[in-house]
Amino acid sequence: MSVWIVATLDTKGVEAAFVRDRLTQSGVPVVIVDAGCLGEPAARADVPRDEVYRAAGTTLAQVRERGDRGEAVTAAATGVAHIVKAAHADRKVSGILGLGGSAGTLIATTAMRSLPLGVPKLMVSTLASGQVRPWVGDKDIFMLNSVVDIVGINRVTRLILTQAARAMIGLVASDDAKPHSSASPAAANPLLADRKPQTASVGPQGDKPLIAATMFGVTTPCVTRARETLEAAGYEVLVFHATGNGGQAMESLISEGLIAGVLDITTTELADELVGGILSAGPERLTAAGRRGIPQVISVGALDMVNFGPPETIPSRLRDRKFYRHNPTVTLMRTTVDENRQLGREIGRKAAATTGEAVIVLPLRGVSAIDCADQPFDDPAAREALFAGIDETKGGIAVVALDRHINDVEFADAAAKALLRLLARKVPGGLTGYNATGHE
Repeated sequence: MSVWIVATLDTKGVEAAFVRDRLTQSGVPVVIVDAGCLGEPAARADVPRDEVYRAAGTTLAQVRERGDRGEAVTAAATGVAHIVKAAHADRKVSGILGLGGSAGTLIATTAMRSLPLGVPKLMVSTLASGQVRPWVGDKDIFMLNSVVDIVGINRVTRLILTQAARAMIGLVASDDAKPHSSASPAAANPLLADRKPQTASVGPQGDKPLIAATMFGVTTPCVTRARETLEAAGYEVLVFHATGNGGQAMESLISEGLIAGVLDITTTELADELVGGILSAGPERLTAAGRRGIPQVISVGALDMVNFGPPETIPSRLRDRKFYRHNPTVTLMRTTVDENRQLGREIGRKAAATTGEAVIVLPLRGVSAIDCADQPFDDPAAREALFAGIDETKGGIAVVALDRHINDVEFADAAAKALLRLLARKVPGGLTGYNATGHE
C-alpha cells in the first residue's frame, strides 16, 4: 500500500517530488498522480495525466484542444477520483495527500471524498484558512494552510511541505513504516533560519534576501517566469496565492521586516474588497510595502474578476453580471468599467503613498488568462478605465505600459527587471548576475 500524492505536475511537480522524497526516506511507498493539463510535467508521474483524462471519459488531446480551464479541472477531478477509488478497492492506498490552489484543491479533495472515513487524507492548500466546507464536505480531510503559494522550495514551502510529509508519515505509520526521528528543535522563528533540506535533490537556500510575489492561476505564467529571473539574480522568492489569506499573509511578513522587495503582479484581492467577493484581503492590502519603504513593482493582475462560490451563492443584486465558471466551487464575475476606474484610482493612490520606490507596470493586452482576445473576459474599455484611474492618482510614481499581455514572456521579464533595478538602487551593486540597471 502507498501514499498517493495528487498534484498538477506542470505547476507543482518540484513540490510533489519534495514531499515524495520525505515520505520515501521514512520508508513510506508513494504513488504520484499527475492531474495537470497544459504545461510539461516537472516530475515523474506514476499515474500520468493521459490516464487521468481517460478515466474521466475524455482524452488529454481533447481537453487541450477545447482550451477551457474550468472543464479541464472538472475532468481531472473526475478522473483522479475514479482512479484513486479503484486503487483503494484493490488495497493499494494507505493515504492520500494533495497540493494546490483552488484548482488543485478541488481535484485532490474530490478524490479524497471518494474514499471512506479512516483513510488518511491531507490537503496542503492556499485556501485552507477560509471556508473549507466545499472541499471537505462530510469527510475526515485535514486541511493544512500553505501560508504562501505552493511555488518552488523556499523557507516557507520547505517548512510547510515537510510538516505535511511528517503528518502523513504519522497517519500511516505501521510496523513497516515508522517515521524517523525529527531533527533538533527549530529556532523560535524557523523562517529566519536556514533550514537545510533533508534530501540531496534540493540544495540549501542560504541567507538570500526575500522577495514577495503575488499570483493567481490566471497569472501563473507571468509570475513563474519572473520568479525564475529573480532567483537567478540571487533572491529567494515567496509566492503568495491571491486568495485573501495570501495577500494578508504577505502584508504581515512585509510589516515584520522579512521582505526585501515586492513583485505585486496580482492585485485581484482589491476587486473582491471593492465589490464584495469572497477573496478579499481587506482594506490594508497594498499598503505594507509603502509603509516599510521597500522597493515594489505593482501590476493589475486578475483585476478583471471578482470571486464567488458556486453560482447559487452569488448575491441576487449581481445576478445579471457577466460570469465565468472557473470550476464547480469558484465562479468568476467580470468587473465593470466603473469598478475598474475605482480600482485604478486605489492602486495609484496607494502607490503614491509609498515612502520608498515603486513602479507600476501595465499589460495593455490583458490582465489575466481570460482577459485577452477571444477569451470570455476580454474588455478593452474596462482595461482603459483601469489604466486611466491609475493615471489620475499615481502622482510621481513611474508607470511602464507595455503592449503585451500579462502572461507574455516580455511582460514578465520587464516586471522582474524593473524590481531588480529598484533593488540595485536600494543596495548599490545588486546581487549575483545583475548590474545596477537590472540587466544581465
